[in-house]
Amino acid sequence: MDRNDYYGGESTSLNLNQLWKRFKGGDAPPEELGASKDYNVDMYMMANGTLVRVLIHTSVTKYLNFKAVDGSYVFNKGKVHKVPATDVEALKSPLMGLFEKRRARKFFIYVQDYDDNDPKSHEGMDVTKVPAKDLISKKYGLDDNTVDFIGHALALYRDDSYLDQPAIDFIKRVKLYAESLARFAGGSPYIYPLYGLGELPQAFARLSAVYGGTYMLNKPECKVEFEGGKVVGVTSEGETAKCKKVVCDPSYLPDKVKKVGKVARAICIMSHPIPSTNDAHSAQVILPQKQLGRKSDMYLFCCSYSHNVAPKGKFIAFVTTEAETDNPETELKPGIDLLGPVDQIFFDTYDRFEPVNQGEEDNCFISTSYDATTHFESTVQDVIAMYSRITGKTLDLSVDLSAASAGGDE
Repeated sequence: MDRNDYYGGESTSLNLNQLWKRFKGGDAPPEELGASKDYNVDMYMMANGTLVRVLIHTSVTKYLNFKAVDGSYVFNKGKVHKVPATDVEALKSPLMGLFEKRRARKFFIYVQDYDDNDPKSHEGMDVTKVPAKDLISKKYGLDDNTVDFIGHALALYRDDSYLDQPAIDFIKRVKLYAESLARFAGGSPYIYPLYGLGELPQAFARLSAVYGGTYMLNKPECKVEFEGGKVVGVTSEGETAKCKKVVCDPSYLPDKVKKVGKVARAICIMSHPIPSTNDAHSAQVILPQKQLGRKSDMYLFCCSYSHNVAPKGKFIAFVTTEAETDNPETELKPGIDLLGPVDQIFFDTYDRFEPVNQGEEDNCFISTSYDATTHFESTVQDVIAMYSRITGKTLDLSVDLSAASAGGDE
């Protein structure tokens, strides 16, 4: 059941008229922006990693067309640079000096060769115990600048707490990035659905229908009903759908969640690609927290008519971060400044929530709110954890990822 008249709730994609109404209120959008129907503007964004495994595992790829994202970049010392992910790219990267490049190359070779089942590849280290900072700084002697972009732009950590954790997760994240880069044969490890992210919930709804699921849109004021502390159904418009379990986002059960933060976001319509990205029609730029003097990273994602989300010649850029003030315009300025001239800009903030209930006790399983990241890793991890709590089983995602071939339809 969905209170909205469209699929996907907050992960929908809006046409230009819907976007204008949501952020600007009255008046129609200016004609020079093009036809409303040519826009599919995401409220959230997507990339690679675990989500791709889930899409292939569920066969939902039958209902979706993907295209690689052209470039993956990182903000460093005031400039945008391509993210090096292999030993070869490390040697070419202007992010590092000559000696640092050699050290980085050795580190990338170690990661590429690392195999859980081959002790020789471990080079005498138990990475299930050795912290990531010892591997990076002590063994390979990489400086803080290099550690910053590897940790945030390749391993996709949102803060630096990973440095004190066992290095195994860090190694696997960097390895996944490099493998994905090779797999999609583009300039980035990311893929993105044609016609925008709103295609994802619709594809899952179609898959659900194949297995007997029913989707009800436009059901206002969904009220979750309880008996003896456990959920028994959901009521809308005087009718109750009986159930044993409810899975929902925080907005449906506000008394069972707590606020844990706030996200600031800007959506920009432009007539050009992001400068310094080699004219990429789609790109992600990560701005690590240290480069901005902030507590949290900033994310910049751009897509365009090449992904069927805007009219020809138009680009849509999103700048997001965990809000640290009540002024999104000022806070997002470092990311917006990288965009060059913008035709229109929409600012937005929203609160983030996490469940405080025990789903096993009341049979209510509540997701966490979307965070500021543009790559969906944290969202998919939350979904997988929910799956385990609901079913008591561990989800096995060991699938053949070659099905998500580069440039193809899956």
